[in-house]
Amino acid sequence: MAITTAMCNSFKTELLGGVHDLDTHTIKIALIKASPSGTYNAATTNYSNVTDNSDEASGTNYSAGGQNLDSASISLSGTTAIVDFADEVFSTVTVSTDGCIIYNSSASNK
Repeated sequence: MAITTAMCNSFKTELLGGVHDLDTHTIKIALIKASPSGTYNAATTNYSNVTDNSDEASGTNYSAGGQNLDSASISLSGTTAIVDFADEVFSTVTVSTDGCIIYNSSASNK
């Protein structure tokens, strides 16, 4: 199927509704396998879309659920709000992947 770089529509409304606190909740990044069966774009609603489709990457030294994104820094550049996390390193991981999904593992609707 396809992976499109996008911010999920559900995330936008949940952010305004106070579901996500990017500098105190556990935010994770999970890898999506090469040639996934699902489609991932702005309509994707949560991490379970990846697991329901069995589309999470797997391989040497990669753990299901991905890795935590650390050191969130929230700032403003002009009129644009920005969140920046420390660069994530997947050490000694061997997987075939086409993309990733960033999700809030602290939220009930991950």
